[in-house]
Formats: sequence, structure tokens, C-alpha cells
Amino acid sequence: MNAFDWLSSRETERIAAGLRRHLSPRSSTEAGLLDLASNDYLGLSRDPRVVEAAAEAARTWGAGATGSRLVTGSTDLHAELEASLAAHVGTASALVFSSGYLANLGTVAALAGPGTLVVSDAQNHASVIDACRLSRARVVVVPHLDVGAVHTALSERIEDRALVVTDAVFSVNGEAAPLVALHEVTRSHGAALVIDEAHALGVVGEGGVGLAASLGLASEPDVVLTVTLSKALGAQGGAVLGPAAVIAHLIDGARPFIFDTGLAPSAAASALAALDVLGKEPWLAEAARERAAALARIAATAGLRRGTPDAAVVSVLIGSPEAAMQATALCAAYGVRVGCFRPPSVPDGISRLRLTARADLSSDDLAQVANALGAVAEQLQP
Repeated sequence: MNAFDWLSSRETERIAAGLRRHLSPRSSTEAGLLDLASNDYLGLSRDPRVVEAAAEAARTWGAGATGSRLVTGSTDLHAELEASLAAHVGTASALVFSSGYLANLGTVAALAGPGTLVVSDAQNHASVIDACRLSRARVVVVPHLDVGAVHTALSERIEDRALVVTDAVFSVNGEAAPLVALHEVTRSHGAALVIDEAHALGVVGEGGVGLAASLGLASEPDVVLTVTLSKALGAQGGAVLGPAAVIAHLIDGARPFIFDTGLAPSAAASALAALDVLGKEPWLAEAARERAAALARIAATAGLRRGTPDAAVVSVLIGSPEAAMQATALCAAYGVRVGCFRPPSVPDGISRLRLTARADLSSDDLAQVANALGAVAEQLQP
């Protein structure tokens, strides 16, 4: 008997449920497919200014960071990126991690722990869920967007400290959290609010400052933001933004920061260049939101159920995992690559297509999407 014999039955179960996943390496040309599956919201991942900044940093600093941030992994580029991120969003300080996932793990674990209550939205990203599990705090998961449930959880707490954790824009449905109401509740209970701005930075607000900043919350002393550099900025990595005391604590106490190799200088440079482009071309954020609204209209016109996007994510509900996979393949046949979200990636259990808008989508691109979604609607008819 092999110790991993049980994997065969697990794989059989996944296949039967339509949940078997496969890696699909893409070529540099993508075989001509229109990309609505990536998170490159502003179209900056291939912007020559961003790419050249990465190449120059690699020539200057080498391929990797060579060590943790506390040893050899911090460069002038990291410090400049942290200052630029804080300035762009309007926070006192920032700290760069090697991914947005690790930024969430490090932040929640370092700010929580035994004697802390963590209140988490039911549809938060997997990185937030894992952060809560690793925090060693008592965790209360509240219904999606339910501010009243947050109030109840905080009112009943027995712990000295409390964190409320939420996505700013939810990655599956593309809807925004009620941050103003959440902040009012957390402050009234002496709690802190941790906001994952992964899908909001670069897209929401004037010039892409993010949802919290657009609502005047980014600089509040009881608010901490986490961001990723791999979506709207087209690079790699993550960061935490907030009060200087919080950032200082994370440097001392966030294990994913202390023990992880630092972000590659080339990634830091490309994110820095992308921020510079966004500063010079602030209209990119509005363009991404406009394209998302157009994609939602196209889906509705085709007769498909879709969410109303608050940023760049458009969710098109399909139903079963098998139907979603078939719809994804059909879109590809029409030259459009879309995301296919199935359990456990969808918290409500409804498989769907996830379309991500880009600021550089043309009218011809949108017409191509209309043809693809029209074919999907016909396929779904009984």
C-alpha cells in the first residue's frame, strides 16, 4: 500500500464533479486570443515603459533579490516603491512583500493572534481566509456585505483587540464593500479595519487611488490596506499601507516578510514604472471601469445573468462546473479567453465566467466579445 493511494480516489471524485484542474501554459503570442482572463486591468504588463524598467533593473541588480528584506533583499528600488505607493494612496507608510497573498498572511497574523477577534466577510479572498486561519485568533465569518453582522460580532466579543477584514472589491463578483459603514462600526467598537485593495488599486477612484482612498479612509489611524502589484500595475508582488507604527510592527513581527526572499528588483522597478505611468495617465482607471460597464451591458444584451461591476471584474453566472467549462471553451473558439471560476473558487457555489476589463479594449474587441457571449447564451438554452 502506497501512502498516496488515496489521491486516486480524490481525483476520481473531482473528475466526476467537473472540478479537475489542468495547467494550460500560454505562449508569448497567446495564439491571437483576446485576453479577458488576466488581471492586467490597465494593459500595463506589456507597456514598453514598464518592461524596460524591469529589464534595466535586472541588468543593474541581477535576477533576484538574493535574500530576505532584512538581509540583502532591500534595494533602493524597494524603498522608492514603498514611498511612491504611500504617496499615491495617501498613507503614512508602506511595506513591500513578495506577493499580495503574503501581504495578507503577514498583516492579519501579525496584528491578530491569541486574545484577538477577527471578523471576516464570507466572500473574502482565499489569502484572507488563510490569514485568518493562521492568525491563532478567534475568527467569526459574517454573511457577505452584512454590516449588521459585523456590529453583532464586535458587540459580543470577549477579546481585548479586534480586526475586521474585508476585500475592497470582491474578486469573484466584482462588487465593492460598504467601507464607510464598516469603518464606522469598527471604530465605534475600538477595532481596526484591514482592507484588501487588490482589485481596487489602479482602477477605483480618481487616478486609481483605490476604494479606501476614494472614500477618504486610507489615512485613518485605524485602517490598514493590503495591495497587490500584479493586477492593475501589471508587475508582481504585494504591499501593506497604513500608519507608520503598523509598518514598523510588521517589519518586526510579520513572518512572511521576515523569512521570505524579497521581491525581485525587476518586479519592484516595473511596479514603480507602472505607478509613474498611472500618475501621468490617470484616465486609465476610468477607462478600465468604462470597459467593464460595457462588458456587463454586452452580457445582459445576450440574455446572460451578470453582476454589476464596481471596478474591472464582470461576473457572468453560468451554473454547473461542466457548463462553465463548455462556455469557456466556446469563448476560446470565438477568440476570447475568459476566466472560469468553479468551486471552491466561488463562495456561493455557482460556477461562472469571470471577464476582466482592460483599459485598452477597443470597439472591435467589444464586438468580438459580443459574438462570443451571444454563442454562450445560445449554448445554455434548453
